[in-house]
Amino acid sequence: MNTIRTDCLVIGAGLAGCSYAHYASKLGMSVTLVCSDELTKGANSQWAQGGIIFDTSMNPDQLKADIFAASDGTSNPEAVESLVTHGQEAVQSLLLDELDVPFDREESGDLKYTREGGHSDKRIIFSKDLTGRAILTNMHDHVMKLDRVSVLTNTVAVDLLTLSHNSVDSQDKYKPITCIGAYVLDTQTGEIRAIIAEKTILATGGVGQIYQNTTNQRGVVGHGVAMAKRVGARVIDLEYIQFHPTVFLKKNCPLFLVSEAVRGEGGVLVNAQGRLFMDTVHPMKSLAPRDIVARAIHQELIASGENCVYIDLSSMKGDFIKERFPSIYRRCLNSGVDICVEPIPVAPAAHYSCGGVYADLSGRSSVQNLNAVGETACTGLHGANRLASTSLLECLVSAKLTAEADARDLESMSFHLPDVRAWESPDEEPDEVLIEQDMRLIKSTMWNYVGLVRSTRRLQRARRILLELDQEISEFYSGNRLTRSLIDLRNAVKTALLVVHAASLNSKSKGSHYVSPEDEEIEIPMVPLEELK
Repeated sequence: MNTIRTDCLVIGAGLAGCSYAHYASKLGMSVTLVCSDELTKGANSQWAQGGIIFDTSMNPDQLKADIFAASDGTSNPEAVESLVTHGQEAVQSLLLDELDVPFDREESGDLKYTREGGHSDKRIIFSKDLTGRAILTNMHDHVMKLDRVSVLTNTVAVDLLTLSHNSVDSQDKYKPITCIGAYVLDTQTGEIRAIIAEKTILATGGVGQIYQNTTNQRGVVGHGVAMAKRVGARVIDLEYIQFHPTVFLKKNCPLFLVSEAVRGEGGVLVNAQGRLFMDTVHPMKSLAPRDIVARAIHQELIASGENCVYIDLSSMKGDFIKERFPSIYRRCLNSGVDICVEPIPVAPAAHYSCGGVYADLSGRSSVQNLNAVGETACTGLHGANRLASTSLLECLVSAKLTAEADARDLESMSFHLPDVRAWESPDEEPDEVLIEQDMRLIKSTMWNYVGLVRSTRRLQRARRILLELDQEISEFYSGNRLTRSLIDLRNAVKTALLVVHAASLNSKSKGSHYVSPEDEEIEIPMVPLEELK
């Protein structure tokens, strides 16, 4: 078996993974960065529209208060303090000084600021309505030039390696659970190899693709969460799945995110009759925290029988809309909606996982030498609900602090890195029709029973369906040759069960986890994803 040895193995090439690679290489460590697609595809960071918080020194106490308020009072104070303390310097040194990301600026050259839901002030910098793409395009070009970073594209992590499970030395089973890398699949050749590393960093993003309707990119099914749990790592807060309230919805058209910045610049939510329904829901009206807006839309749809509500942009001039939101304008127009003269049809969809692999503020999981950063990790920063535009900032801060801690460990610790057993895989080709059908069942089950509004009966039903499916998939997995779709399916059902389990254990409604007091079996009246393609 082909084996690679490196100081740091990073699984995932979004902003968190690439930022870690940057900081680690600058600190003298060798890095192998594993990317499931080409480097420029697949990451949720690529599609982040709104922006990133920058000037954290501008009324930092108010920013902390906004994060706490959005989380329904559940954020980890230490994680909030860390973000506010380190955030501005991370943006300045990496995104502005090193990468020169083209953020929008005033004629004077000063950065432009905008506001999003849950924010009490304008503190977010942006690049039109494609901030994530602007950042990652520059980041990917930068990472490819780093001397100590090796990038493996079209490569998918299969399972984490641990001393107790994979070492060729039988005595290693008596050692504490310690991660020493991962088995990975080259999806173009079918080759499975081991990458052995002192430090393994999970940066695989969120879990959105376990839901039928989502803003997440293909394959974002909680790979890091599922792999970490299989080796005994602690996962927390997985019931807190944030549904973005405004996703473009029109029959026979693709779903896509409509940034909260649209409302930050003056757009307002209205129902089919043009009524400003958010005005009576929350003091911040259309800019209330995401969980509140998403549930308000959900209730509006139930009451009206409509499939969507609308964002009214009539307060903005057409030229401003085209200049400020060129991507949203173009994508809506391609779907037959001219947002300069008509409102945007929107409805909620699964968006962001506030929970994940437990990590301290230096990225440490409960398994030795296994770290998690970005959306894959849960430090408690977001609590029960994420404040807009904190996620990209969290990627930078968590990557920097984790890389610095890892560099200290590599200088002071000794690492036992034995050879590992070769991977053995059957030659039987998996039936892609069965894989697709099982994935559809996971998505529909999670959408209907573990969505915006949960109940005991719905969660019990979801658990029964997924447990039976998990057994079928386990047998299917063990009897077939590995493919990317089969790995996606195996991790998707594992992640879905973990979300259901977490939701079942928490009977208290908080933030994005809302438990129906009536136990009514009401489905979200939204057009199924397959009908929108």
